[in-house]
Amino acid sequence: MKRLFIALFSCAAALTAAASHSQPVTPDSGLSTTVAAIDPKWASSFAAFEQADKEKAPPPGGVLFVGSSSIRLWDGLETQFEAMPVVVKRGFGGSRMEDCKNYLGRLVVPYKPRLVIVYAGDNDLAEGRTPEQVMQSFSEFVKGVHTALPDTKIAYMSIKPSPARRGLLDKVRATNTLIENYIASSSNIRYIDIFTPMLDANGNPRTELFREDALHLNTTGYALWKSVISAQMTK
Repeated sequence: MKRLFIALFSCAAALTAAASHSQPVTPDSGLSTTVAAIDPKWASSFAAFEQADKEKAPPPGGVLFVGSSSIRLWDGLETQFEAMPVVVKRGFGGSRMEDCKNYLGRLVVPYKPRLVIVYAGDNDLAEGRTPEQVMQSFSEFVKGVHTALPDTKIAYMSIKPSPARRGLLDKVRATNTLIENYIASSSNIRYIDIFTPMLDANGNPRTELFREDALHLNTTGYALWKSVISAQMTK
């Protein structure tokens, strides 16, 4: 009997130890639906999101825009698409595709959108990440969203050609091509090309679409984005 008790105790201890060391899928795997700890630099942005949700929680099944400052600075975004009755804006300035992937448990999953439109990758390249790394972050973002929300569709807006980042245009093109090819062989994902209509006849960024910083869009630039997105959503 004593031997049996010892054996059962050892087995239980082993199971307890295994359970205590088991972890949910990590963000790096691309399949995370956990709520990642917030980096202090994003604290005010996520606090604002939480406050907005407390004041008026968006109903599920809407269209969710996530990404960097190009989304955050889009004034009136929530009311500009008549065909999308529920639009939620969750852009946080300076963020990368990597951040959208890591925080999808906060940015996407709680809202249960029917469609999530993401604009990110611009800042990744500016910080020295490669097109392949941006592509990897996006593919992990897709896997994470579809693991938590299998029916949610995803639309990726191509990286824009900013005059201020003219030196990155080759990497921007390479990243857009990688992601477009990935999307072509995937389901429930759409590629929205805003790069091409933002170039002039000579293949240079159209400066009239940007603010004085030559990086962020002005009202003309956002009007162009709206027309491109609207046309895509009717297909």
